[in-house]
Amino acid sequence: MTYCVGMLVEEGLAMIADTRTNAGVDNISSYRKLHVVNTPGERVLGVCTAGNLSVTQTALAMVRDGVHLHVGEPSETLETAPTLFRCAQLLGHALRETRLSIAPAMEADSLNTSASMLLGGQIAGGEMGLYLIYSQGNFIECGLDTPYLQIGELKYGKPILQSGLSSDTPLSTAIKLGLISFSTTMRCNVGVGSPFDMLTLRRDYLSGDERRIDKDDAYFTDLHEQWTRAQTAARRSMPEPPWMNGQV
Repeated sequence: MTYCVGMLVEEGLAMIADTRTNAGVDNISSYRKLHVVNTPGERVLGVCTAGNLSVTQTALAMVRDGVHLHVGEPSETLETAPTLFRCAQLLGHALRETRLSIAPAMEADSLNTSASMLLGGQIAGGEMGLYLIYSQGNFIECGLDTPYLQIGELKYGKPILQSGLSSDTPLSTAIKLGLISFSTTMRCNVGVGSPFDMLTLRRDYLSGDERRIDKDDAYFTDLHEQWTRAQTAARRSMPEPPWMNGQV
């Protein structure tokens, strides 16, 4: 299991992905699930992956080699595609073709071949965007009403983003909310864990900041502990049910 989130606000974009992959409680490994194309001044793209690891790795390798979307057209990669929408098409095509080619053999052994991706970033001359790409190759674009997209183990972190994030949220606050959603998810599912990889990109700046947040990262540790204390204090401040105190 994994957890990835992309948050698109007026100020910019932040994408965060964990690195934990497990095939049982005694078989836990770490794999990078945030893949970045960073050509300062020209394009910055982030791709987060969730689901079957062999499917997503094969699809990414296919895109790196080049994808022919139509017969007679030259192959394209994330480094050469002219628009972010085209990049989403390339990833969707590769994901669908990979699943179609390997699904029969894997499903015969009762292996789940589902996978999904988040694509976010900006290419010079185009708008910043964020897409969720499904196993079938189709995709949706992030909108202003819900300025985030998630894949993987999303249910535990969703309430934090749903209640606190809006399109006019400052980018630094969006990052804080994203990390709190990871803190909450880690508490509920051992299949999600640090280190986390993060890409931050300010709108029209075209130079991304990449960083890894390890388990002993001072800021994340403090955020995790403060959020825990804040939740405890909030619960204690809530009124008790009146019928438990003999009140009407």
